[in-house]
Amino acid sequence: MYNNNNLLTKFNILIVDDSKSINNIICTYFNKKGFNVFSAFNLSEARKILQENEINYLVLDINLPDGKGIELLPEFNDIKTFILTTEHYNSFREEAIKYGVIDFIEKDKYFNQNIELIFDNITKLELNKHENILVVDDSKVIQHQLVDILKTRNYSIITAEDTDQIFKILENFEISLIFLDNELKSTNGLEFLEQNKLFLKKQLDIPIIMLSSSKSPEFTKKALNASAVDIIKKPYVNEEIILKAAMWIDYKRSQRQIKKSTKLLQEYKDAVDEGSIVTKTDLKGIITYVNEPFCELTGYKQEELIGKPHSIVRHPDMPKETFQELWKTIVKKKKSWSGKIKNLKKDGSTFWINALIKPILDEKGNITEFIGLKNDITQEENIKDYFKLKFKDSQKDLENSIKMAKQYENALDESNIVTRTNLQGIFTYVNRKFEQISGYKSEEVLGEKHSIIKHEDTPNEVFKDLWTTVLNGEIWKGIIKNKAKSGEAYWVNTVIVPIFNGNEIVEFMSIRNDVTELFKLHKEIEDTQKEVIYKMGEIGETRSKETGNHVKRVAEYSKILALEYGLSKDDADILFTASPMHDIGKVGIPDSILKKPGRLTEEEFEIMKTHAEIGYNILKNSTRKVLKAASIVAYEHHEKWDGTGYPRALSGEDIHIYGRITALADVFDALGSKRCYKEAWDDEKIFDLLKEESGKQFDPKLIEIFFNKLDDFLEIRERLRD
Repeated sequence: MYNNNNLLTKFNILIVDDSKSINNIICTYFNKKGFNVFSAFNLSEARKILQENEINYLVLDINLPDGKGIELLPEFNDIKTFILTTEHYNSFREEAIKYGVIDFIEKDKYFNQNIELIFDNITKLELNKHENILVVDDSKVIQHQLVDILKTRNYSIITAEDTDQIFKILENFEISLIFLDNELKSTNGLEFLEQNKLFLKKQLDIPIIMLSSSKSPEFTKKALNASAVDIIKKPYVNEEIILKAAMWIDYKRSQRQIKKSTKLLQEYKDAVDEGSIVTKTDLKGIITYVNEPFCELTGYKQEELIGKPHSIVRHPDMPKETFQELWKTIVKKKKSWSGKIKNLKKDGSTFWINALIKPILDEKGNITEFIGLKNDITQEENIKDYFKLKFKDSQKDLENSIKMAKQYENALDESNIVTRTNLQGIFTYVNRKFEQISGYKSEEVLGEKHSIIKHEDTPNEVFKDLWTTVLNGEIWKGIIKNKAKSGEAYWVNTVIVPIFNGNEIVEFMSIRNDVTELFKLHKEIEDTQKEVIYKMGEIGETRSKETGNHVKRVAEYSKILALEYGLSKDDADILFTASPMHDIGKVGIPDSILKKPGRLTEEEFEIMKTHAEIGYNILKNSTRKVLKAASIVAYEHHEKWDGTGYPRALSGEDIHIYGRITALADVFDALGSKRCYKEAWDDEKIFDLLKEESGKQFDPKLIEIFFNKLDDFLEIRERLRD
């Protein structure tokens, strides 16, 4: 039904329920999703539809006017079926799996949400058609049992009788999951894992679930150390096989998606590198990177530039004030600077660039380097210089001067977006390139104020600075975000020149270059990074059966606490993006511990505690400020203010503020949520605990902020309720 582009083709679904309202609700839902929907209200109608049509999915009520819905299952056991019921049918579940029953959907107060579960299950079933599972067991009976169980979920199953067949199968098939029996006739599954764990884990990264009649602590420890992700004890329960297969297949899908997103991000970076002139410098202006287009423009080789100050290409004509303003902007204000710069090539010739120089900040807001994205505008500047020179030299012939000036004006007009306004900012002239980028015809804007193309995202301060500058008779330069007639945003590198008649300003001329693609590409790269980060956070939560809404709530709580604590908006945004990965380390914790419904033993809890360091090790080597922040969150969100936390027993302000904030946000949400090992707490009980733990587990200042902003926290919890 779905692939990466969503809809593949239509499927036929039959809804069988004698309640007209329920039947209609389900039919309407699946009609909107693009299914061919059939409807029946009793066994007789359902049987007739099933005999005359190819039905792919069946939603079936148990209690019908003329019999039990389950009477259809033996007759049509190749159809994926969802049972509607108001009762619990635990005794029937194991048998139902054999007949193609995917799930039991209760008609309770959450029924509307449960319908969405049917759709989600169908989506996964269609995706499962692309997943191969390898079953290694020397018992034909167990092989057939596992094949029958897993095929109901649309997986492709490959079987082997011994470990010597595994590598040959891996050469010919892309395997997503392996079920490996420990007690094989000629070999031992555990010994095979111990001998090949580096290859299986590091190179292939295929989840392996051990099947064994023994589940002693010693065997479990050895199997997990040998790269097994879980152990299922024989005789196994069919539903356990299905649930754990689904969980690890989802994990593999997430891993593939992360790799795909990472590769896409690298391709975006490469696209910028190929399409723009790119340089990087350290905090002292020493060049650390240049791309090939910069080398081609300057005539220098990379080895001649790396380690040299950027002033190696500076032209002596450039005013010192320009660079003083540049450094003040990027170093003191930590903001991007844009403008035109005249430079020298290796051979001594001149070139001009439009430059956007951006400081790169770490998670603490400290500058780590500067990156410059530049466009070669040498030809445009040469035209203008030539225009000035020729105009001066041809004063003897006024008529020729006027003709030449007109040609130069046309050349400028053809290569730039040009507009003119009066002193009130009303358009008096726009050229063809303005019409192309804005979508407005000249007759639509002439006589209108320039604000017709103003984008609401551009701060009013920008225009105040602009008008102050030009009304003082000075040239204003900057990048402005505008809005086209269609409502779409576009960005232009802008120069606004006051035009004088004697000493009096009579109008303003604006010359612009379109830099929209550069800004769109920059935003796309940032969005892709955030998506990858969020998906990584979801992996950790889905391993412990916590919902995606848990990480969303923790992110929103963390942002409120950060801003109220006094962190900058940029730091609060970084924490908002990074906090969903606080439990990413849980991907390394065995299911037998992570999903254990009861209290953990001391040994099990010690293993559970390692998820903080696992998460830190996954992220610590990243150079991205958000991932750096995420590594801190993962490492320190279980530290306590009084020093009794883990993994390093840090205390007080030695715990990073990101860790202190996420700890409070995570605990508040966890206490109010139902988990496999506990029920949700009442609010009063939660509030009493938080007050009691102020100065013990939590930073007292954060507890005070929490209660001051309690209404905001409760609103987020209600809005993002599971």
